[in-house]
Amino acid sequence: MKEEVDIKRYKIGYRTIKTAVGATIAIAIASYFKLDFASSAAILTILCIQTTKKKSVHAVYTRFVASLVGMAFAYLLFETFGYNPIVLGIMILIFIPTIVSINVSAGFISSVVIIMHLYSEANFTVGLFLNELALMAIGFGTALAVNMYMGDYQKDLERYIDELEAIYRSIFSEIVKYLRNGDTSWDGKEIIEAENLLNKAKSLAFKDVENHLTRKQNEFYLYFDMREKQFEIIERVLPKITTLPVMVQQAELVADFMEDLAENVHSGNTAKSFREKLERVKKEFAKMPLPETHQKFLAMASLYQFIEEMDEYLVIKQSFKGFKKKEKKKAITEKV
Repeated sequence: MKEEVDIKRYKIGYRTIKTAVGATIAIAIASYFKLDFASSAAILTILCIQTTKKKSVHAVYTRFVASLVGMAFAYLLFETFGYNPIVLGIMILIFIPTIVSINVSAGFISSVVIIMHLYSEANFTVGLFLNELALMAIGFGTALAVNMYMGDYQKDLERYIDELEAIYRSIFSEIVKYLRNGDTSWDGKEIIEAENLLNKAKSLAFKDVENHLTRKQNEFYLYFDMREKQFEIIERVLPKITTLPVMVQQAELVADFMEDLAENVHSGNTAKSFREKLERVKKEFAKMPLPETHQKFLAMASLYQFIEEMDEYLVIKQSFKGFKKKEKKKAITEKV
């Protein structure tokens, strides 16, 4: 029997490279200044490498504060009761709740590295204290420096925009096919694709927010949040429009509007202009003959609910303030 082995492609990402570079720089600097426990500078750097700039700054803050608190506890307890395992255990029992209470528990491992240096030396001196401060400055500072470089996500975010709008166009086109021809062959895979893409896009957009230290949100995140709200409407109206008991005259009117909307998801038409078109559809809808049977009444009611929901779809787009500056972004502001 032949055994098959699945080998994943070996890949090195930005974070891996930064971790390796940061650790190398930290230990080199610590060794240059002939610090004791120089290799620990690399450990401190590695513990602070994060996926975003904001997370990196927070990591440095928590680890620095926790390490200072740890040194204070070490000085008080070790110098008072001696450098032995029992005192170390008691100190950790007190130390952990303390850093949890001041919201720096993420710095526990880093602080333990410093504490163990003091414990192994068994003599808290000014020189040792300054040595540990220097290790912290080099380790944390190096991590902060290398983590200030983050990849540019704009191209990926713009690609997500194009892909998502293509999916929306496809969904609207399928609605048109059903309203015109009663075509029920659509498997609905675009719904799953849109949901997955929105999750990825919002996650990446949030990461982009986290890479700007003074920014709480960005236009891409707001854009995908807007598209997600529209998607909720699409999911809600699909059962209404794809389960009509019979086809009525009004279906063609709605199909014409949806075809126009599908063709212009990426065009210069604004949401405002489409809301005006939708108002005209409503007026035409009202002029048409009243339903003759109960099934036709149900079909007309579903179609009217559908166009009301599509009006909300456009309202959501209209509330989006849009992108600024770049031409690519300018085009995006006009999409419906």
